[in-house]
Amino acid sequence: MSLPILKIVIHCSATQNGKQLRNKTETAAQVIDHWHQQRGFQRQSWAYRTFNPYLQHIGYHYVIDTDGMVETGRKVGETGAHVKGHNQNSIGICLVGGISIDGKNFGRYTAKQWQALHRLLCELESQHPSAKICGHRDLSPDLNGDGTITPNEWLKDCPCFDVWAWLDSGEVINTDHLFND
Repeated sequence: MSLPILKIVIHCSATQNGKQLRNKTETAAQVIDHWHQQRGFQRQSWAYRTFNPYLQHIGYHYVIDTDGMVETGRKVGETGAHVKGHNQNSIGICLVGGISIDGKNFGRYTAKQWQALHRLLCELESQHPSAKICGHRDLSPDLNGDGTITPNEWLKDCPCFDVWAWLDSGEVINTDHLFND
């Protein structure tokens, strides 16, 4: 019996907004897998032998590149490596991008990424109705104990937009965080 999914956590790759991570020889998930290998992440051998054996280190369950391609990383139900203290019973989704070259427009994603994220979240919500959707930054510790995690308490700004405000807006494409090339 698999454990219930209680959180769906949105991340960013902290790479340049609008710049595809996939290259001529590797998918975006494979590029991230190399980064996670360098950080010491390791999937359990039984897990990668049965699901995505070429991704032995990736911490995320899904990666969405700038063209809207959704790739699987870890299998849903496999413990991730994406938010310290919140990896069990969660799904990690990584949007490629998040960093701007001008240092001002963080968290800009393409229309295709927004559409893909929206579709994926609809699918995951129907499969895991008890799961709370949030951004990585929303799982930072409440340092002053007031029950609210404020920007000065964020360990990271990831995914560089307010996930709850976007979901509450009902928009598929978050126009405030749309990358326009």
